[in-house]
Amino acid sequence: MIVTVASGKGGTGKTTVATNLALVSPEAQYIDCDVEEPNGHLFLKPEIERELEVDLPIPRIDTEKCTACGDCAKACEFNALALVGKKVMAFPDLCHGCGACVFICPEKAISESSKIIGRIETGKAPALGGSELEFAHGVSKIGNPLTPPIIKRVKKLARDGRFVIMDSPPGTSCPMVQTLLGSDYCLFVTEPTPFGLNDLELAVGVARQLEIPCGIVINRADSGDERIHRYCERERIPVLLEIPFDRDLAFAYSKGEAAVMMNSEMAVKFKELYQRIFEEVGR
Repeated sequence: MIVTVASGKGGTGKTTVATNLALVSPEAQYIDCDVEEPNGHLFLKPEIERELEVDLPIPRIDTEKCTACGDCAKACEFNALALVGKKVMAFPDLCHGCGACVFICPEKAISESSKIIGRIETGKAPALGGSELEFAHGVSKIGNPLTPPIIKRVKKLARDGRFVIMDSPPGTSCPMVQTLLGSDYCLFVTEPTPFGLNDLELAVGVARQLEIPCGIVINRADSGDERIHRYCERERIPVLLEIPFDRDLAFAYSKGEAAVMMNSEMAVKFKELYQRIFEEVGR
């Protein structure tokens, strides 16, 4: 089963929920897809065993073969190629690596070179009860504007027979959608505020477009109002867990400690969350 933990906005506690759920779930695999600023490792403290570079194919123009017909520029959906006078110019930062230009060129004047856009790190982390948790995350290279290819690559590490937890980037843009694709269930983390509700509605809209069932975790549940509950009742979305606004939990978070490792009550709650996710998917 693949469960994506997502949020309509940053700062709701998405990674807190994802890492704590991973620590209590048997046969779990945690994959951090928030490649621009992955921080799950701060709480899971994995031992990194392997590192892989992620590259992107970008076009290289053979000026001797090129006749400046402009077919490649017309075919490029991302304006990474442009016909300027009698010369084709390439803009690697706009390239998405789709290969359309190579396919369309009648003179076979375009080949592909590679550009490093990030890396993937994998390893193992200690989990609750002395077991081991499989860990992987993607890390985007500083200045790289294109993260979905890194997310695609790190998602391929998801193993059959594992309870896979994908930690999604916040928001509802392309990186979040790329993470959510192919999931069996989506767990949205929100907060009981007007901003939290607004962004939750947008995120739920994305999940419904992709036909992925979802449930809600309300973080800092006792610090806001009842708008989230009313929304969930109206839209028939189950609230699977409510996490209180607790000073001890905030203090543990500030030190990079997972709540389930230092609070037995939270460990029980997250084990119940694991069971409820299976029940919801079963329906």
